[in-house]
Amino acid sequence: MTDKLKITGGVYLVIDPAMESSLMLARLEAALKAGINAVQLWNHWLPGSDKQACVAAVSKICRFYRVPLLIDNDWELLISTPELDGVHFDALPPDYDDIKQKVARSFIAGITCSGDLEVVRWADKNGLDYISFCAMFPSASAGSCTIVMPSLVKTAVELTNMPLFVSGGITPENMLSLRQLTPFDGVAVISGIMSAADPFTKVKLYQNALS
Repeated sequence: MTDKLKITGGVYLVIDPAMESSLMLARLEAALKAGINAVQLWNHWLPGSDKQACVAAVSKICRFYRVPLLIDNDWELLISTPELDGVHFDALPPDYDDIKQKVARSFIAGITCSGDLEVVRWADKNGLDYISFCAMFPSASAGSCTIVMPSLVKTAVELTNMPLFVSGGITPENMLSLRQLTPFDGVAVISGIMSAADPFTKVKLYQNALS
């Protein structure tokens, strides 16, 4: 699937595998029906989780909607789990060339930038597919991400042609003000969609704010 699917922008959904499985899958499918552009499995597993079974269940839904599925950080799963289309790195990987050699197939790769433009330069040089800036606003799920100034994202636009996502505390409402300060191609969201009673409608609100 990887050679036919790309990440170019739009709404990028991050899902928490610690969420109750049937609820997670139901909300994921509702979001995909609305038009999600990419899905990432957050590296937030409960002890004893069957990662491959979770990936298989999520991938089955993503494949139906032809949406790429990425794993957060745990790139080794790309070797044993062909259902995965790529990996998202939370920080610079120690040896990206070695990772590519070990995975031994094409895959989508993105990375988080928390304020250091050297990450943008590295990602551009190494041919990654997108960058996500975290966190634009305070957010519980953004964890230890520092607050990123919109001016830094605006500078990144001049450094690369890669799709740029904003994340961390993003709502359809504050996206509108953020767009006045810097261009960006998409938004990455966890709780803003997966905690919503109506994920379909919430995705549409994010899409409208992007348009």
